[in-house]
Amino acid sequence: MNQNNLDILTEEYNKDFNTALNIYINSYSHEYLIELLKNGTIPEKQASAIKLDKINTEEDAEIFMENLTGCDGKIREAVSFRLPEFVKNNPHFYENFSQTFLDAIIDINGNICRNTIKALEYLKNNETFTNKFIPELIQKTIDIIEPIKKFDLQEGKYKINKVVFKLYWYLETIAQFTDIIPEDTLLQIVSETKNIQDYTIREKTAKILSNINSIPEFVKIKQELKNDQNYYVRRI
Repeated sequence: MNQNNLDILTEEYNKDFNTALNIYINSYSHEYLIELLKNGTIPEKQASAIKLDKINTEEDAEIFMENLTGCDGKIREAVSFRLPEFVKNNPHFYENFSQTFLDAIIDINGNICRNTIKALEYLKNNETFTNKFIPELIQKTIDIIEPIKKFDLQEGKYKINKVVFKLYWYLETIAQFTDIIPEDTLLQIVSETKNIQDYTIREKTAKILSNINSIPEFVKIKQELKNDQNYYVRRI
């Protein structure tokens, strides 16, 4: 990179930093921050998501959720950081965003995945949401298991890692909902994932099983995993 390009990048960075700093340190109305989140630049959207005190309406929530997926990573992460707080305060505002949540739990940024799954805790008792979200989550999980079973995970190819990454976060999400997912469905999933080569998948399988007690079929699989070669799996 030549000096001219470096100078341009530095100037752009300083401009973005100053834009965000201006929003952070000044008092702006709720309506103005929502407008920035709707139509602002990347640093404006990022800063306004952090600066917002609350989500007042379903319209606010829709604008907020539009920035959880399909945009710059800085914006997505800022929105996800505030998501658990906002969902906790008004879960009904978010009950119709099952597809957005399904996309966000497999974001390329693990922090966004974690923040989104944390927010889902506050939607567990919302039947409007779970009646749509849970079946779609289960289907996506089941659909992805069979191809992974055929992979040679030792190859470490990007395509393989990407699919395993998705299954990892699907299972992490399922672990949040074990009390409302049918037992036969959970058994179908863990019976398949307990044998997948990647230990992180078996670890998430163990996490799901740790939430289920005194059911013989699940206890048997728990015992199998207690003999796993990986410590993080067998500590179930």
